[in-house]
Amino acid sequence: MTSQIKTLRLVFGDQLNAEHSWFKKRDEHITYLIMELRQETDYTKHHIQKLCAFFLSMQNFAEALKVAGHNVIHLTLDETAEFKGLGEIVRALTTKVNAKVFEYQRPDEYRLVKLMESLELDQVDIKVAESEHFVLEFHELSQYFSPNKSHRMESFYRKMRTRFNIMMSDGEPWGGQWNFDALNRNKLKQSDLSEIPAPRVFENDVSVVKERIDRHGVDYIGRIKGAIVWPTSRAQAVLLLEHFCVHCLPSFGMFQDAMTHKSSHAWSLYHSRLSFALNAKLIAPMRVINRAIEEYRARTTEISLAQIEGFVRQILGWREFMRGVYWVNMPSYSMLNTLGAKRDLPEFFWTGNTKMNCMKHSIDQSLEYAYAHHIQRLMITGNFCLLAGIAPDQVDAWYLGIYIDAIEWVEMPNTRGMSQFADGGIIASKPYSASGAYISRMSDYCNGCHYKVKEKVGDKACPFNSLYWHFMHTHRDLLEKNPRIGMIYRNFDRMEENLRSRVLENGRSLLTKLDTL
Repeated sequence: MTSQIKTLRLVFGDQLNAEHSWFKKRDEHITYLIMELRQETDYTKHHIQKLCAFFLSMQNFAEALKVAGHNVIHLTLDETAEFKGLGEIVRALTTKVNAKVFEYQRPDEYRLVKLMESLELDQVDIKVAESEHFVLEFHELSQYFSPNKSHRMESFYRKMRTRFNIMMSDGEPWGGQWNFDALNRNKLKQSDLSEIPAPRVFENDVSVVKERIDRHGVDYIGRIKGAIVWPTSRAQAVLLLEHFCVHCLPSFGMFQDAMTHKSSHAWSLYHSRLSFALNAKLIAPMRVINRAIEEYRARTTEISLAQIEGFVRQILGWREFMRGVYWVNMPSYSMLNTLGAKRDLPEFFWTGNTKMNCMKHSIDQSLEYAYAHHIQRLMITGNFCLLAGIAPDQVDAWYLGIYIDAIEWVEMPNTRGMSQFADGGIIASKPYSASGAYISRMSDYCNGCHYKVKEKVGDKACPFNSLYWHFMHTHRDLLEKNPRIGMIYRNFDRMEENLRSRVLENGRSLLTKLDTL
């Protein structure tokens, strides 16, 4: 029997999950609230495409709910601007619809959980539901993660594969091994470039949304051309998934770490680019995993096991792992700075105006598309910030703002933990630091660069080289006993003494003029 008690249900902008149990049936006594808020545009400076993508997706979701017969209140910045904040809006609307119950789904960001826990409503019951999106339920995270303890994704990933019986036969992983990462580190050769598939993009007109954002004086970064290429509805997310499975999956694993600037498709390569749709909950992770496995099963002569395993690992392993680390360690995780990094982020992170070709390409791409793939984020921009000792708070803010898929639960562990080693090893067993040799090995960025990747000192020497050795030298007491990198110090000690001194001095000099590189 349908309850006569009126209920107001809040849907945040990253909770656009049409498969949620809330929406299984229509109820005239339930009203859904979706709203654009200045607190969400202003808690960091976002990429304009990120703001537009979320606002348009929210609008599309609200319209879809209305078509399905649900009562929906969709408020834009025009309607919410007169209120002081979320609490005041909720209080006004519970009164307007005469609701006696207010419900919301558990937010995925710590700041929003705290905000919602502080909400007080007179004579209105407040209830919390789960988002019903992730593979692991929220209450299960403590079974896999402990606060302030080191965790390894590989161990977690194997547990997930086993528990959910994904790519398993008789309790054993397909192919007799769990991880094919060693096969997923190919560099794109010149002959490979013409084979890169054209990306599946959309022409979502956001001119009205952008005009509203501009009219309300929202500060943002990045560029936009009137339409965005990202999926802003469940139907578009499904189309993007299909494109990935059919056209990209056969070579995904092989080239998932590769980088190039010599192809018009260099920004997309073989990546699914489903991260925004996943993180806005337009599409469910298990649907993505199952569809990719289905394609692999149908085309085993074309798609090797290494391709599908590398993809499944990113979603079932890495994505769920990041969420677990975030929640069991917040809020203290947001303050960790093991390496004592404190320099300011160089100005070229906002403009792309740098002579380092790898950095210029990765930053320009980020400003152009609000996107870069995981190796560009980890081993180019992230590696630079690590070697240069950039303050983790500033690194977090840049990554959180510039990338369309960045929501704090997934951004912060990836940035502060995996990339910057600020958590002291909770996520990574060693810092992901590298000289120019790694960048040359995995990309063609060094070709035509102002700097020379094989030179360690001098005006034309690749900055990554001396910054790398300066970083390793500075943190030697902390890192030398690490079995994964101890050999590096032996190589450094074998370097000719005069050269070693010049390399360190060059590194020190570069740190005083980062904005000029």
